[in-house]
Amino acid sequence: MKLNELNSKFSDIDQIQFKEGKGGMPMIEVNNQSAKALISIYGAQVLSYIPGNQNQDLLFVSDKAYFQQGKAIKGGIPICWPWFGQDPLNQGRSAHGFARNMLWRVLDIKSISNLSTTIILELSDSDITRSIWPYTFNLQLQITISNTLKMELISHNTDEKDIIITQALHSYFLIDDITNTYVQGLDNKFYLDKASIAKGGNYNQEGDIYIEEEVDRIYLDVPPSLNIINKQSKRNININSQGNKTAIVWNPWRDIAKQMGDLNENDYLQFICVETANAADDIITIKPGEKYCLGVEYSTSSN
Repeated sequence: MKLNELNSKFSDIDQIQFKEGKGGMPMIEVNNQSAKALISIYGAQVLSYIPGNQNQDLLFVSDKAYFQQGKAIKGGIPICWPWFGQDPLNQGRSAHGFARNMLWRVLDIKSISNLSTTIILELSDSDITRSIWPYTFNLQLQITISNTLKMELISHNTDEKDIIITQALHSYFLIDDITNTYVQGLDNKFYLDKASIAKGGNYNQEGDIYIEEEVDRIYLDVPPSLNIINKQSKRNININSQGNKTAIVWNPWRDIAKQMGDLNENDYLQFICVETANAADDIITIKPGEKYCLGVEYSTSSN
């Protein structure tokens, strides 16, 4: 559906506008009394969320991010589905699956009041997806923009056989400075260190997580509540999740950031990824006719 048709279809909801974004990508702009947000229909990717009482975005997006078909947008909250990380079958398929590189459909938009807007985006199997992943499915992302940012990724198995998935909401959070930022809530949790995989095995987190080098970790058996603390601005980012047993903490640090074509050299100082995920051994099996929901709610507070 074209942008003018979408604007006409949802013209009764004055909190939203469909517009053309960078690279001609279709976007949904939300502006209600609680917050402002920008969502890319390509990839069903939240790119911006600014609470009404703040000037600072919750999310980081690189100035050099690719906005083109077949490329992932660096920043915001990409959807990793139906697998997280490298191709689990080693068949040369793209890392993190295909959902973040496809155009979704706008299924519905709801506005209960001027304080809350819910957008439902949908992706279903096609000849293209079945050539990559031979299953039928219906995937929905429900995004609620209010005084918090709430997301529910719902996987429906419409096939006649079980489907097995791993997945992540690959959230890039805008921070003051990585050297003045830390993550709370994972003390004494085991993690798989992907940045130092040659060492093998799991490690035990001692205290809060401070980033002083490349960090790429899958934390296991995680609690539902995690916090990112900005010591400089005294802004907490609160993460409350459901449907997951794992979380990923990632920052590429200096050398890898330099090698990435869609990051500026010093961008690693301005973001941290703390991702709500089903990864590693947290593998989800969905039986025919059933569904699974991975959910998260983000908010901010002062410390």
